[in-house]
Amino acid sequence: MKKYIAEFIGTFALVFFGTGSIIVDQVTNGGVSHVGIAITFGLIVMTMIYGLGEISGAHINPAVSISFAIAGRLPVKLLAPYVTSQVAGAFLASIVLRLLFPTNQFLGSTIPTGPPEQSFMLEFILTLFLMLVIISVASGSKEQGMFAGIAIGSVVLLEAMFAGPISGASMNPARSLAPAVISGHTEFLWVYLLAPVLGAAFAIAIWKFLRN
Repeated sequence: MKKYIAEFIGTFALVFFGTGSIIVDQVTNGGVSHVGIAITFGLIVMTMIYGLGEISGAHINPAVSISFAIAGRLPVKLLAPYVTSQVAGAFLASIVLRLLFPTNQFLGSTIPTGPPEQSFMLEFILTLFLMLVIISVASGSKEQGMFAGIAIGSVVLLEAMFAGPISGASMNPARSLAPAVISGHTEFLWVYLLAPVLGAAFAIAIWKFLRN
């Protein structure tokens, strides 16, 4: 149960601070900025890894949990509780943000600025590289593990900086699902549910090939 609570708290923090930074940027007419939003996402991922990693692994992302299960690093029986905890944490964060900012239209939802197929490919590639880094530091030496938060947080920051203006750089089904449902803007949700899971799963296939 402690693992599930940790995943709930970690995903709540990710969505609350991450999508919250997008909302605050809109409310303040650019007070946070695109760079600030990217930094916020990178920092919250990094801090949750260091704060909760020893308890649950700090997946805070259904695509990551699914890929760890595929790689044999997460028992299959834990997959459903992990994902449920992550989604629940994300939804609570979006509900709190709705209460705090009742007039905000999108609540930090990820919405493509171009064709949805473009964002699908971006999300696939972004999550692939994110998962490659995650599985590499998770499977490396103890010294590598000490730097896992910095490495993973940096990749999130980098990819959010690069692709945020186009696809939103979600890389996380729970992060996109909650604000989309709570705000009522689910028209492009399929992009952010499918692409990260497929990208992360493909990363495991590449990782296994390279290791063998």
